[in-house]
Amino acid sequence: MSKGVFQIPYPDNEPINSYEPGSAEHASLIAKYNEMYNQKPIDVPMYIGGKEVRTDNKKPMSPPHDHQHILGHFNYGDKSHTQAAIDAALAAKPAWEALSWEHRASIFLKAADLVAGPYRDKINAATMLAQSKTVFQSEIDAACELADFLRYNVYFMQEIYADQPDSQPGIWNRLEYRPLEGFVFAISPFNFTAIAGNLPASAAMMGNVVVWKPAESQVYSAQVLMEIFIEAGLPDGVINMITVDGPDAGDVIFSHKDFAGLHFTGSTGVFQHLWKTIGNNITKYRSYPRIVGETGGKDFIMVHKSGKPQAVVTAISRGAFEFQGQKCSAASRAYIPQSMWDFVKAGVIKDVESFKMGSPGDTKNFITAVIDERAFDKIAGFIDYAKEAKDAEIIVGGGYDKSKGYFIEPTIIVTSNPHFKTMEEEIFGPVMTIYVYEDEKFEETMTVLDATSPYALTGSIIAQDRYAIEQATVALRNCAGNFYINDKPTGAVVNQQPFGGARGSGTNDKAGSKWNLIRWASPRNIKETFVPPVNYRYPFLG
Repeated sequence: MSKGVFQIPYPDNEPINSYEPGSAEHASLIAKYNEMYNQKPIDVPMYIGGKEVRTDNKKPMSPPHDHQHILGHFNYGDKSHTQAAIDAALAAKPAWEALSWEHRASIFLKAADLVAGPYRDKINAATMLAQSKTVFQSEIDAACELADFLRYNVYFMQEIYADQPDSQPGIWNRLEYRPLEGFVFAISPFNFTAIAGNLPASAAMMGNVVVWKPAESQVYSAQVLMEIFIEAGLPDGVINMITVDGPDAGDVIFSHKDFAGLHFTGSTGVFQHLWKTIGNNITKYRSYPRIVGETGGKDFIMVHKSGKPQAVVTAISRGAFEFQGQKCSAASRAYIPQSMWDFVKAGVIKDVESFKMGSPGDTKNFITAVIDERAFDKIAGFIDYAKEAKDAEIIVGGGYDKSKGYFIEPTIIVTSNPHFKTMEEEIFGPVMTIYVYEDEKFEETMTVLDATSPYALTGSIIAQDRYAIEQATVALRNCAGNFYINDKPTGAVVNQQPFGGARGSGTNDKAGSKWNLIRWASPRNIKETFVPPVNYRYPFLG
Protein backbone atom coordinates (compact mmCIF):
# COMPACT_ATOMS: atom_id res chain seq x y z
CA MET A 1 0.00 0.00 0.00
CA SER A 2 1.02 3.63 -0.34
CA LYS A 3 3.13 5.12 2.40
CA GLY A 4 3.75 8.61 3.69
CA VAL A 5 5.15 10.61 6.58
CA PHE A 6 1.90 11.74 8.16
CA GLN A 7 1.62 14.87 10.29
CA ILE A 8 -0.91 15.13 13.10
CA PRO A 9 -2.21 18.71 13.33
CA TYR A 10 -1.10 20.35 16.56
CA PRO A 11 -4.12 20.11 18.89
CA ASP A 12 -5.71 22.85 20.92
CA ASN A 13 -7.28 22.34 24.34
CA GLU A 14 -11.01 21.78 24.04
CA PRO A 15 -12.89 25.05 24.78
CA ILE A 16 -14.83 24.90 28.05
CA ASN A 17 -18.52 25.79 28.05
CA SER A 18 -19.53 28.00 30.98
CA TYR A 19 -23.15 26.73 31.25
CA GLU A 20 -24.53 30.08 32.32
CA PRO A 21 -28.27 29.88 33.08
CA GLY A 22 -30.23 30.61 29.94
CA SER A 23 -27.46 29.47 27.59
CA ALA A 24 -28.12 26.85 24.93
CA GLU A 25 -25.54 24.45 26.38
CA HIS A 26 -27.11 24.75 29.84
CA ALA A 27 -30.57 23.88 28.53
CA SER A 28 -29.24 21.02 26.41
CA LEU A 29 -27.22 19.38 29.19
CA ILE A 30 -29.92 19.66 31.87
CA ALA A 31 -32.43 18.17 29.41
CA LYS A 32 -30.08 15.22 28.84
CA TYR A 33 -29.53 14.85 32.59
CA ASN A 34 -33.26 14.70 33.23
CA GLU A 35 -33.78 12.30 30.34
CA MET A 36 -31.13 9.90 31.65
CA TYR A 37 -32.34 10.24 35.24
CA ASN A 38 -35.91 9.33 34.24
CA GLN A 39 -35.24 6.74 31.57
CA LYS A 40 -35.91 3.04 32.03
CA PRO A 41 -33.11 1.50 34.15
CA ILE A 42 -30.26 0.33 31.95
CA ASP A 43 -28.33 -2.94 32.06
CA VAL A 44 -24.59 -2.35 31.62
CA PRO A 45 -22.71 -5.37 30.27
CA MET A 46 -19.05 -6.25 30.35
CA TYR A 47 -17.36 -5.85 26.97
CA ILE A 48 -15.17 -8.83 26.14
CA GLY A 49 -13.86 -9.44 22.64
CA GLY A 50 -16.55 -7.28 21.11
CA LYS A 51 -19.35 -9.14 22.89
CA GLU A 52 -21.69 -7.73 25.52
CA VAL A 53 -21.44 -10.15 28.41
CA ARG A 54 -24.12 -10.33 31.08
CA THR A 55 -24.45 -12.45 34.21
CA ASP A 56 -27.08 -13.31 36.80
CA ASN A 57 -25.24 -11.18 39.37
CA LYS A 58 -26.56 -7.64 38.94
CA LYS A 59 -25.39 -4.67 41.01
CA PRO A 60 -27.45 -1.46 41.24
CA MET A 61 -26.24 1.95 40.12
CA SER A 62 -27.60 5.01 41.92
CA PRO A 63 -26.72 8.70 42.02
CA PRO A 64 -24.75 9.55 45.17
CA HIS A 65 -27.08 12.50 45.73
CA ASP A 66 -30.19 10.30 45.49
CA HIS A 67 -29.13 6.81 46.50
CA GLN A 68 -32.64 5.33 46.49
CA HIS A 69 -33.07 6.06 42.80
CA ILE A 70 -31.96 3.23 40.50
CA LEU A 71 -30.30 4.27 37.25
CA GLY A 72 -29.77 0.68 36.28
CA HIS A 73 -27.59 -2.31 37.03
CA PHE A 74 -24.23 -3.57 35.92
CA ASN A 75 -23.26 -7.20 35.47
CA TYR A 76 -20.77 -8.58 37.96
CA GLY A 77 -18.31 -11.15 36.72
CA ASP A 78 -15.78 -13.56 38.18
CA LYS A 79 -12.39 -15.08 37.41
CA SER A 80 -13.69 -16.75 34.28
CA HIS A 81 -14.60 -13.36 32.79
CA THR A 82 -11.16 -12.03 33.64
CA GLN A 83 -9.57 -14.95 31.81
CA ALA A 84 -11.93 -14.45 28.88
CA ALA A 85 -10.91 -10.79 28.68
CA ILE A 86 -7.23 -11.71 28.64
CA ASP A 87 -7.85 -14.29 25.93
CA ALA A 88 -9.80 -11.79 23.85
CA ALA A 89 -7.07 -9.17 24.24
CA LEU A 90 -4.31 -11.54 23.21
CA ALA A 91 -6.38 -12.75 20.25
CA ALA A 92 -6.79 -9.15 19.08
CA LYS A 93 -3.13 -8.29 19.62
CA PRO A 94 -1.50 -9.45 16.33
CA ALA A 95 -3.83 -7.48 14.07
CA TRP A 96 -3.92 -4.42 16.31
CA GLU A 97 -0.17 -4.04 16.74
CA ALA A 98 0.32 -4.62 12.99
CA LEU A 99 -2.14 -1.85 12.09
CA SER A 100 -0.41 1.25 10.74
CA TRP A 101 -0.07 3.86 13.45
CA GLU A 102 -2.02 6.49 11.52
CA HIS A 103 -5.10 4.26 11.60
CA ARG A 104 -4.78 3.87 15.36
CA ALA A 105 -4.45 7.65 15.51
CA SER A 106 -7.60 8.12 13.44
CA ILE A 107 -9.67 5.99 15.79
CA PHE A 108 -8.76 8.04 18.85
CA LEU A 109 -9.02 11.38 17.05
CA LYS A 110 -12.52 10.36 16.04
CA ALA A 111 -13.25 9.37 19.64
CA ALA A 112 -12.15 12.85 20.74
CA ASP A 113 -14.50 14.48 18.25
CA LEU A 114 -17.34 12.25 19.42
CA VAL A 115 -16.68 13.25 23.03
CA ALA A 116 -16.56 16.94 22.18
CA GLY A 117 -19.49 16.77 19.80
CA PRO A 118 -22.46 14.39 19.68
CA TYR A 119 -21.62 12.64 22.98
CA ARG A 120 -20.80 15.78 24.97
CA ASP A 121 -24.14 16.03 26.77
CA LYS A 122 -24.34 12.29 27.35
CA ILE A 123 -20.87 11.87 28.84
CA ASN A 124 -21.33 14.98 31.00
CA ALA A 125 -24.80 13.96 32.18
CA ALA A 126 -23.58 10.45 32.96
CA THR A 127 -20.78 11.92 35.07
CA MET A 128 -23.25 14.18 36.89
CA LEU A 129 -25.43 11.17 37.66
CA ALA A 130 -22.77 8.58 38.45
CA GLN A 131 -20.28 10.76 40.29
CA SER A 132 -22.44 13.68 41.44
CA LYS A 133 -20.39 16.34 39.68
CA THR A 134 -21.74 19.78 38.93
CA VAL A 135 -22.24 20.79 35.31
CA PHE A 136 -18.96 22.70 35.26
CA GLN A 137 -16.92 19.99 36.98
CA SER A 138 -18.37 17.45 34.54
CA GLU A 139 -17.58 19.69 31.59
CA ILE A 140 -13.92 20.20 32.47
CA ASP A 141 -13.54 16.48 33.21
CA ALA A 142 -15.70 14.26 31.07
CA ALA A 143 -15.85 16.36 27.90
CA CYS A 144 -12.81 18.63 27.80
CA GLU A 145 -10.05 16.72 29.57
CA LEU A 146 -10.95 13.45 27.88
CA ALA A 147 -10.94 15.08 24.44
CA ASP A 148 -7.60 16.69 25.32
CA PHE A 149 -6.08 13.38 26.45
CA LEU A 150 -7.09 11.69 23.20
CA ARG A 151 -5.94 14.46 20.87
CA TYR A 152 -2.68 15.32 22.57
CA ASN A 153 -1.73 11.69 23.10
CA VAL A 154 -2.08 11.09 19.36
CA TYR A 155 0.23 14.05 18.78
CA PHE A 156 2.69 12.78 21.39
CA MET A 157 2.61 9.34 19.74
CA GLN A 158 3.76 10.93 16.49
CA GLU A 159 6.52 12.84 18.32
CA ILE A 160 7.73 9.65 20.00
CA TYR A 161 7.85 7.76 16.71
CA ALA A 162 9.77 10.65 15.12
CA ASP A 163 12.45 10.58 17.83
CA GLN A 164 15.25 8.74 16.05
CA PRO A 165 18.95 8.12 16.76
CA ASP A 166 21.90 9.56 14.87
CA SER A 167 23.48 7.71 11.96
CA GLN A 168 27.03 7.78 10.61
CA PRO A 169 28.39 7.34 7.06
CA GLY A 170 27.64 3.85 5.84
CA ILE A 171 25.28 3.12 8.77
CA TRP A 172 21.57 3.77 9.18
CA ASN A 173 20.22 3.57 12.73
CA ARG A 174 16.50 3.30 13.27
CA LEU A 175 14.38 3.08 16.41
CA GLU A 176 11.03 1.37 16.27
CA TYR A 177 8.55 1.60 19.11
CA ARG A 178 6.92 -1.75 19.70
CA PRO A 179 3.92 -2.34 21.95
CA LEU A 180 4.63 -4.29 25.11
CA GLU A 181 4.82 -8.06 24.76
CA GLY A 182 1.54 -9.11 26.35
CA PHE A 183 -1.46 -7.18 27.67
CA VAL A 184 -1.92 -4.13 29.89
CA PHE A 185 -4.22 -4.07 32.91
CA ALA A 186 -5.88 -0.68 33.51
CA ILE A 187 -7.56 0.10 36.83
CA SER A 188 -9.37 3.44 36.89
CA PRO A 189 -10.92 5.48 39.75
CA PHE A 190 -14.41 6.87 40.27
CA ASN A 191 -13.57 10.54 40.39
CA PHE A 192 -12.55 11.43 36.83
CA THR A 193 -14.28 10.11 33.73
CA ALA A 194 -11.35 11.45 31.71
CA ILE A 195 -8.90 9.30 33.68
CA ALA A 196 -11.18 6.30 33.24
CA GLY A 197 -11.00 6.83 29.48
CA ASN A 198 -7.32 7.72 29.32
CA LEU A 199 -5.90 4.78 31.26
CA PRO A 200 -6.93 2.12 28.74
CA ALA A 201 -6.81 4.42 25.68
CA SER A 202 -3.25 5.66 26.15
CA ALA A 203 -1.90 2.11 26.29
CA ALA A 204 -4.09 0.97 23.38
CA MET A 205 -3.02 3.94 21.28
CA MET A 206 0.56 2.68 21.34
CA GLY A 207 -0.51 -0.68 19.93
CA ASN A 208 -1.21 -2.51 23.18
CA VAL A 209 -4.29 -4.53 24.10
CA VAL A 210 -5.99 -3.85 27.40
CA VAL A 211 -8.10 -5.40 30.12
CA TRP A 212 -9.83 -2.49 31.84
CA LYS A 213 -11.47 -2.55 35.27
CA PRO A 214 -13.34 0.70 36.04
CA ALA A 215 -14.40 1.62 39.57
CA GLU A 216 -17.78 0.12 40.43
CA SER A 217 -19.15 3.54 41.35
CA GLN A 218 -18.21 4.86 37.89
CA VAL A 219 -19.54 2.06 35.68
CA TYR A 220 -22.52 4.15 34.55
CA SER A 221 -20.26 6.67 32.80
CA ALA A 222 -17.65 4.04 31.89
CA GLN A 223 -20.28 2.38 29.73
CA VAL A 224 -20.62 5.61 27.73
CA LEU A 225 -16.86 5.54 27.17
CA MET A 226 -17.15 2.06 25.68
CA GLU A 227 -19.95 3.29 23.41
CA ILE A 228 -17.65 6.05 22.18
CA PHE A 229 -14.68 3.74 21.58
CA ILE A 230 -16.86 1.33 19.65
CA GLU A 231 -18.41 4.05 17.51
CA ALA A 232 -14.95 5.45 16.84
CA GLY A 233 -14.04 2.12 15.25
CA LEU A 234 -11.92 0.48 17.93
CA PRO A 235 -11.57 -3.19 16.89
CA ASP A 236 -13.04 -5.93 19.05
CA GLY A 237 -10.84 -7.09 21.89
CA VAL A 238 -8.46 -4.13 21.98
CA ILE A 239 -10.06 -2.70 25.14
CA ASN A 240 -12.06 -5.18 27.21
CA MET A 241 -14.10 -3.75 30.09
CA ILE A 242 -14.71 -6.08 33.04
CA THR A 243 -16.60 -5.53 36.30
CA VAL A 244 -15.07 -8.11 38.60
CA ASP A 245 -14.05 -8.17 42.25
CA GLY A 246 -10.52 -6.79 42.56
CA PRO A 247 -8.90 -9.82 44.20
CA ASP A 248 -10.54 -12.17 41.68
CA ALA A 249 -9.23 -10.12 38.78
CA GLY A 250 -5.81 -9.83 40.38
CA ASP A 251 -5.48 -13.58 41.00
CA VAL A 252 -5.83 -14.23 37.28
CA ILE A 253 -4.04 -11.23 35.81
CA PHE A 254 -1.00 -11.06 38.06
CA SER A 255 -0.33 -14.76 37.61
CA HIS A 256 -0.49 -14.65 33.81
CA LYS A 257 2.79 -14.92 31.90
CA ASP A 258 1.61 -12.33 29.36
CA PHE A 259 0.93 -9.61 31.92
CA ALA A 260 2.99 -6.71 30.58
CA GLY A 261 1.90 -3.56 32.37
CA LEU A 262 -0.30 -1.92 34.98
CA HIS A 263 -1.88 1.49 34.42
CA PHE A 264 -3.42 2.49 37.74
CA THR A 265 -5.09 5.41 39.44
CA GLY A 266 -6.45 4.84 42.95
CA SER A 267 -5.41 4.53 46.55
CA THR A 268 -1.82 4.30 47.71
CA GLY A 269 -2.51 1.18 49.77
CA VAL A 270 -3.98 -0.73 46.83
CA PHE A 271 -1.17 0.34 44.51
CA GLN A 272 1.50 -0.75 46.96
CA HIS A 273 -0.25 -4.10 47.38
CA LEU A 274 -0.37 -4.61 43.61
CA TRP A 275 3.29 -3.66 43.25
CA LYS A 276 4.21 -6.20 45.92
CA THR A 277 2.11 -8.87 44.20
CA ILE A 278 3.78 -8.17 40.86
CA GLY A 279 7.20 -8.33 42.52
CA ASN A 280 6.42 -11.67 44.14
CA ASN A 281 5.30 -13.05 40.77
CA ILE A 282 8.13 -11.56 38.72
CA THR A 283 9.51 -14.93 37.59
CA LYS A 284 6.17 -15.80 35.96
CA TYR A 285 6.25 -13.01 33.36
CA ARG A 286 7.79 -12.85 29.90
CA SER A 287 9.31 -9.49 30.75
CA TYR A 288 9.43 -6.97 33.56
CA PRO A 289 5.97 -5.33 33.63
CA ARG A 290 5.65 -1.58 33.32
CA ILE A 291 4.05 -0.19 36.48
CA VAL A 292 2.51 3.28 36.20
CA GLY A 293 0.43 4.64 39.05
CA GLU A 294 -1.04 7.87 40.37
CA THR A 295 -2.28 7.45 43.91
CA GLY A 296 -3.01 9.56 46.97
CA GLY A 297 -2.35 13.12 48.01
CA LYS A 298 -2.32 15.41 51.01
CA ASP A 299 -2.18 18.58 49.03
CA PHE A 300 -1.24 21.90 50.55
CA ILE A 301 -1.52 25.64 50.32
CA MET A 302 1.50 27.39 51.82
CA VAL A 303 0.95 31.11 52.42
CA HIS A 304 3.59 33.78 52.97
CA LYS A 305 2.78 37.00 54.80
CA SER A 306 3.16 38.90 51.50
CA GLY A 307 0.37 36.92 49.86
CA LYS A 308 -2.91 38.54 48.91
CA PRO A 309 -5.45 37.46 51.55
CA GLN A 310 -8.42 37.31 49.18
CA ALA A 311 -6.45 35.07 46.81
CA VAL A 312 -5.87 32.75 49.78
CA VAL A 313 -9.58 32.67 50.58
CA THR A 314 -10.52 31.75 47.00
CA ALA A 315 -7.75 29.17 46.70
CA ILE A 316 -9.12 27.42 49.79
CA SER A 317 -12.79 27.69 48.82
CA ARG A 318 -12.25 26.35 45.31
CA GLY A 319 -9.21 24.14 45.89
CA ALA A 320 -10.64 22.29 48.89
CA PHE A 321 -14.32 22.05 48.06
CA GLU A 322 -14.89 21.73 44.31
CA PHE A 323 -16.22 18.22 43.67
CA GLN A 324 -16.48 17.81 47.45
CA GLY A 325 -12.70 17.52 47.78
CA GLN A 326 -12.72 14.22 45.88
CA LYS A 327 -9.84 15.15 43.63
CA CYS A 328 -6.45 13.62 44.33
CA SER A 329 -5.16 17.18 43.89
CA ALA A 330 -7.69 18.81 46.26
CA ALA A 331 -6.29 21.18 48.86
CA SER A 332 -6.50 19.41 52.20
CA ARG A 333 -4.18 21.42 54.46
CA ALA A 334 -3.16 25.07 54.59
CA TYR A 335 -0.51 27.03 56.47
CA ILE A 336 -1.59 30.62 57.13
CA PRO A 337 0.53 33.39 58.69
CA GLN A 338 -0.88 34.88 61.85
CA SER A 339 -0.97 38.40 60.42
CA MET A 340 -3.59 37.58 57.80
CA TRP A 341 -5.54 34.92 59.69
CA ASP A 342 -8.43 37.13 60.79
CA PHE A 343 -9.13 38.17 57.18
CA VAL A 344 -8.78 34.64 55.81
CA LYS A 345 -10.92 33.15 58.57
CA ALA A 346 -13.76 35.57 57.96
CA GLY A 347 -13.48 35.09 54.20
CA VAL A 348 -13.57 31.31 54.13
CA ILE A 349 -16.45 31.18 56.63
CA LYS A 350 -18.40 33.61 54.45
CA ASP A 351 -17.68 31.57 51.31
CA VAL A 352 -18.56 28.21 52.84
CA GLU A 353 -21.76 29.52 54.40
CA SER A 354 -22.78 30.81 50.95
CA PHE A 355 -22.35 27.41 49.26
CA LYS A 356 -25.58 25.76 48.15
CA MET A 357 -25.63 21.98 48.43
CA GLY A 358 -27.82 19.45 46.66
CA SER A 359 -28.33 17.66 43.35
CA PRO A 360 -26.11 18.58 40.36
CA GLY A 361 -29.35 18.77 38.41
CA ASP A 362 -29.85 22.15 40.11
CA THR A 363 -26.99 24.26 38.80
CA LYS A 364 -27.20 26.70 41.68
CA ASN A 365 -25.51 24.05 43.82
CA PHE A 366 -21.75 24.34 44.33
CA ILE A 367 -21.59 21.25 46.57
CA THR A 368 -23.16 17.87 45.85
CA ALA A 369 -22.75 14.42 47.43
CA VAL A 370 -19.68 12.30 48.11
CA ILE A 371 -19.41 9.14 46.08
CA ASP A 372 -20.85 6.42 48.35
CA GLU A 373 -21.67 5.34 51.89
CA ARG A 374 -18.21 4.00 52.59
CA ALA A 375 -16.65 7.36 51.72
CA PHE A 376 -19.35 9.17 53.69
CA ASP A 377 -18.68 7.14 56.84
CA LYS A 378 -14.91 7.59 56.55
CA ILE A 379 -15.14 11.37 56.11
CA ALA A 380 -17.70 11.69 58.88
CA GLY A 381 -15.30 9.80 61.13
CA PHE A 382 -12.59 12.40 60.56
CA ILE A 383 -15.05 15.19 61.35
CA ASP A 384 -16.17 13.46 64.54
CA TYR A 385 -12.54 13.03 65.56
CA ALA A 386 -11.96 16.76 65.16
CA LYS A 387 -15.09 17.57 67.17
CA GLU A 388 -13.69 15.64 70.15
CA ALA A 389 -10.08 16.83 69.87
CA LYS A 390 -8.66 19.34 72.33
CA ASP A 391 -6.14 20.78 69.86
CA ALA A 392 -8.57 21.45 67.00
CA GLU A 393 -11.71 23.48 66.33
CA ILE A 394 -14.27 23.31 63.53
CA ILE A 395 -14.92 26.91 62.46
CA VAL A 396 -17.49 26.16 59.75
CA GLY A 397 -19.38 23.07 58.59
CA GLY A 398 -19.13 19.79 60.43
CA GLY A 399 -22.60 18.47 59.60
CA TYR A 400 -23.53 15.47 57.48
CA ASP A 401 -26.64 13.55 56.44
CA LYS A 402 -27.03 10.42 54.31
CA SER A 403 -30.78 9.96 54.51
CA LYS A 404 -31.32 10.90 50.84
CA GLY A 405 -27.83 11.38 49.47
CA TYR A 406 -24.31 11.23 50.86
CA PHE A 407 -24.10 14.89 51.81
CA ILE A 408 -21.31 16.27 53.96
CA GLU A 409 -21.01 19.95 54.72
CA PRO A 410 -17.76 21.59 53.61
CA THR A 411 -15.79 21.64 56.83
CA ILE A 412 -12.83 23.73 57.96
CA ILE A 413 -10.78 22.62 60.96
CA VAL A 414 -8.23 24.87 62.64
CA THR A 415 -5.55 23.14 64.68
CA SER A 416 -2.70 24.23 66.90
CA ASN A 417 -0.90 20.98 66.11
CA PRO A 418 0.79 20.83 62.67
CA HIS A 419 0.78 17.03 62.96
CA PHE A 420 -2.91 16.77 63.78
CA LYS A 421 -4.53 13.71 62.21
CA THR A 422 -6.38 15.64 59.52
CA MET A 423 -3.16 17.48 58.61
CA GLU A 424 -1.41 14.20 57.84
CA GLU A 425 -3.90 11.60 56.62
CA GLU A 426 -5.67 11.58 53.27
CA ILE A 427 -9.42 12.21 53.71
CA PHE A 428 -10.66 12.55 50.12
CA GLY A 429 -13.62 14.66 51.06
CA PRO A 430 -14.71 18.25 51.75
CA VAL A 431 -12.49 18.80 54.79
CA MET A 432 -9.75 21.45 54.99
CA THR A 433 -7.43 21.72 57.99
CA ILE A 434 -5.58 24.97 58.70
CA TYR A 435 -2.51 25.57 60.83
CA VAL A 436 -1.82 29.19 61.74
CA TYR A 437 1.89 29.95 62.15
CA GLU A 438 3.87 32.92 63.40
CA ASP A 439 4.93 35.12 60.48
CA GLU A 440 8.66 34.89 61.18
CA LYS A 441 8.54 31.07 61.13
CA PHE A 442 8.00 30.77 57.37
CA GLU A 443 11.09 28.59 56.78
CA GLU A 444 10.46 26.49 59.86
CA THR A 445 6.85 25.90 58.82
CA MET A 446 7.89 24.77 55.35
CA THR A 447 10.22 22.23 56.98
CA VAL A 448 7.26 20.93 58.99
CA LEU A 449 5.10 20.85 55.84
CA ASP A 450 7.72 18.81 53.98
CA ALA A 451 7.97 16.24 56.76
CA THR A 452 4.26 15.99 57.58
CA SER A 453 2.85 13.79 54.82
CA PRO A 454 4.05 10.73 52.91
CA TYR A 455 2.47 12.16 49.76
CA ALA A 456 3.87 14.52 47.13
CA LEU A 457 1.19 15.23 44.56
CA THR A 458 0.19 18.92 44.44
CA GLY A 459 0.77 22.06 46.41
CA SER A 460 0.94 25.81 46.09
CA ILE A 461 2.68 28.89 47.44
CA ILE A 462 0.76 32.15 47.71
CA ALA A 463 3.05 35.17 48.03
CA GLN A 464 3.92 38.48 46.41
CA ASP A 465 7.52 38.49 47.66
CA ARG A 466 9.54 36.93 44.85
CA TYR A 467 12.33 35.87 47.23
CA ALA A 468 9.74 33.98 49.30
CA ILE A 469 8.33 32.37 46.15
CA GLU A 470 11.77 31.12 45.11
CA GLN A 471 12.50 30.01 48.65
CA ALA A 472 9.29 27.94 48.75
CA THR A 473 9.84 26.57 45.26
CA VAL A 474 13.22 25.20 46.36
CA ALA A 475 12.30 24.12 49.89
CA LEU A 476 9.17 22.28 48.71
CA ARG A 477 10.63 20.82 45.51
CA ASN A 478 10.05 17.22 46.61
CA CYS A 479 6.61 17.87 48.16
CA ALA A 480 4.62 18.14 44.95
CA GLY A 481 4.88 16.87 41.38
CA ASN A 482 2.57 19.73 40.41
CA PHE A 483 3.43 23.01 42.12
CA TYR A 484 1.40 26.19 41.76
CA ILE A 485 2.37 29.80 42.42
CA ASN A 486 -0.48 32.08 43.52
CA ASP A 487 -3.19 29.59 42.67
CA LYS A 488 -5.09 26.65 44.08
CA PRO A 489 -3.34 23.27 43.66
CA THR A 490 -6.03 21.79 41.39
CA GLY A 491 -7.09 22.04 37.76
CA ALA A 492 -4.17 20.59 35.77
CA VAL A 493 -4.75 20.85 32.03
CA VAL A 494 -3.44 18.35 29.49
CA ASN A 495 -0.22 19.57 27.81
CA GLN A 496 -0.13 22.60 30.12
CA GLN A 497 0.45 21.01 33.52
CA PRO A 498 1.36 17.32 32.99
CA PHE A 499 0.02 15.61 36.09
CA GLY A 500 1.58 13.29 38.64
CA GLY A 501 3.48 13.14 41.91
CA ALA A 502 6.14 11.12 43.65
CA ARG A 503 6.72 9.74 47.15
CA GLY A 504 3.48 8.04 48.20
CA SER A 505 1.57 9.72 45.38
CA GLY A 506 2.75 7.52 42.54
CA THR A 507 5.37 7.00 39.86
CA ASN A 508 5.14 10.59 38.52
CA ASP A 509 4.77 9.48 34.92
CA LYS A 510 2.82 12.63 34.07
CA ALA A 511 -0.52 11.90 32.45
CA GLY A 512 -1.13 14.34 29.64
CA SER A 513 2.45 14.23 28.34
CA LYS A 514 4.92 12.08 26.43
CA TRP A 515 6.31 10.94 29.77
CA ASN A 516 3.28 8.71 30.29
CA LEU A 517 2.75 7.59 26.73
CA ILE A 518 6.30 6.36 26.22
CA ARG A 519 5.87 3.89 29.09
CA TRP A 520 3.59 1.87 26.82
CA ALA A 521 6.23 1.35 24.14
CA SER A 522 9.21 -0.98 24.03
CA PRO A 523 11.89 0.46 21.72
CA ARG A 524 13.95 -1.70 19.38
CA ASN A 525 17.04 -0.27 17.76
CA ILE A 526 17.90 -1.44 14.25
CA LYS A 527 21.38 -0.83 12.84
CA GLU A 528 21.87 -1.40 9.14
CA THR A 529 25.40 -1.42 7.66
CA PHE A 530 25.37 -0.80 3.91
CA VAL A 531 28.85 -2.14 3.06
CA PRO A 532 29.90 -4.59 5.76
CA PRO A 533 33.61 -5.24 6.44
CA VAL A 534 35.10 -8.38 4.95
CA ASN A 535 38.34 -8.61 6.97
CA TYR A 536 38.58 -8.95 10.71
CA ARG A 537 41.90 -7.04 10.91
CA TYR A 538 41.72 -3.52 12.33
CA PRO A 539 44.32 -0.91 11.22
CA PHE A 540 46.05 -0.98 14.62
CA LEU A 541 47.14 -4.54 13.90
CA GLY A 542 49.42 -3.25 11.11
